Amino acid sequence: MIVIIDYGMGNVGSVKNALLFLKQEFLISNKMEDIAASSHLILPGVGAFGEGMGALEKFGLVEILGQQVLEKKKPFLGICLGMELLAETGTEGGLHQGLGWVKGQVRRFQIDEKIYPVPHIGWNDVRARQESVLFRDTEPNIFYFVHSYHFVLQEDAKAAMCEYGEPFVAAVEKNNIFGAQFHPEKSQKSGLRVLENFLSYA
Repeated sequence: MIVIIDYGMGNVGSVKNALLFLKQEFLISNKMEDIAASSHLILPGVGAFGEGMGALEKFGLVEILGQQVLEKKKPFLGICLGMELLAETGTEGGLHQGLGWVKGQVRRFQIDEKIYPVPHIGWNDVRARQESVLFRDTEPNIFYFVHSYHFVLQEDAKAAMCEYGEPFVAAVEKNNIFGAQFHPEKSQKSGLRVLENFLSYA
């Protein structure tokens, strides 16, 4: 059973619609028993890093997610803010602790904003690692982004890179932990393929 984690920070509706299109059975929930019974977990997210972690803590989700993902090795996909929360820290509005499942920090783009307006909104090309699970048979690798911050990795977990005034990590893969800075659920055929690849991972 797929569980889309509802913690008040995600565009749950568009992920729901993508899974309906793919004819997948799923639940939208923040209940511990549903998360414990899940086969795959999806954490969408839109908004600020500190608020996202605060919402996970408010619903008591940090510990149960750690148990299910780190100990029981359930496949986990973080989307946009959901990927950023995998980091050790985020710098939006001060320094905040993240889940710490992937080593690194989330920081704002350090680019000429007259040339490259922030947030980075729209379609962009992604360069995927050949051995990536998420990007199997996804050509063309063009995906839809909406973000001002990005993940600066401090370990080898890159699944894909992108460029917007500076190179940045577009997706991460670390064993059963996956993250997409872009929105696969809004990225048409290639994005749906990314979701299918994640859901086929066991």
